[in-house]
Amino acid sequence: MTPAELASIITATTRTVLTDHGLDADVVPEQATVERPRNPEHGDYATNIALQTAKKAGTNPRELGTWLADALAAVDGIDEASIAGPGFLNIRLAADAQAKLVTDILAAGDSYGTGADFDGQKINLEFVSANPTGPIHLGGTRWAAVGDSLGRILTARGATVTREYYFNDHGSQIDRFARSLVAAAKGEPAPEDGYGGEYIGDIAQQVIAAHPDWQDKFGTGDAADAAVQELFRSEGVELMFAHIKRTLAEFGTEFDIFFHENSLFESGAVDKAIQTLKDNGNLYEAEGAWWLRSSNFGDDKDRVVIKSDGNAAYIAGDIAYIADKIDRG
Repeated sequence: MTPAELASIITATTRTVLTDHGLDADVVPEQATVERPRNPEHGDYATNIALQTAKKAGTNPRELGTWLADALAAVDGIDEASIAGPGFLNIRLAADAQAKLVTDILAAGDSYGTGADFDGQKINLEFVSANPTGPIHLGGTRWAAVGDSLGRILTARGATVTREYYFNDHGSQIDRFARSLVAAAKGEPAPEDGYGGEYIGDIAQQVIAAHPDWQDKFGTGDAADAAVQELFRSEGVELMFAHIKRTLAEFGTEFDIFFHENSLFESGAVDKAIQTLKDNGNLYEAEGAWWLRSSNFGDDKDRVVIKSDGNAAYIAGDIAYIADKIDRG
């Protein structure tokens, strides 16, 4: 018996019990929550369904829990059901019910878990998408594991899944990254708001090796400083991208699309999206900034899209990115 099967049994049993006692069974959630108890001595699984539904149905959690414990204990595959605390239910499965799951998996082989639930559906699954300002860390690989597993499950159930990585290669964090590389190249300390890991020095040296004349190439002055920063930005970001891609590949996670946030700005997609929102009245000007009427669509407040200094807020790129996904179908 799988957790999903047990959850369905608990849901159906709760509806039956409430109906048998003349109470409202429509308050039962579509699927019961089933989880492992903290103390394994309490059983194999636990559920809070009695706490969720008792008052809505017209009874108290302990009473409903007692009815459910009796009813569930009589179900094939459940060895024991008991009530604990204010109305939690602890459930212990019969040994043969757990063994049957193993037998089913072995018998099905590679076909176990496959199905046609999502046949004909296209799913764009974006995950990881860590900022390209440093090596991917444990948190990033955690989401790589979660996202890739979800992609495999959806594929097994019939979906056509596109795995996408969104590179946040535009904005203030990239500017700080570039300034940090330039400082390392000059042998200076990292800027106060910059990045100071050893990898910064390694990347700076790789850029220098590719452009040994970088200090004399652009001359002097503000324009030259801006050109130097752009050189280290563009090449440094690409080197960081390559490192992240290698890490993910070594981890066993492959992507179909690597989408660059900066491309939305370079192509004019952000300007186009902003103009569309202005034209349809969903963007308005106030306090020197341009605001999205997001509260009209369920948000808790309106959001700044173009700041008072004229620069695009982070959400501007997100809006253009969503529009791009919609256009891709």
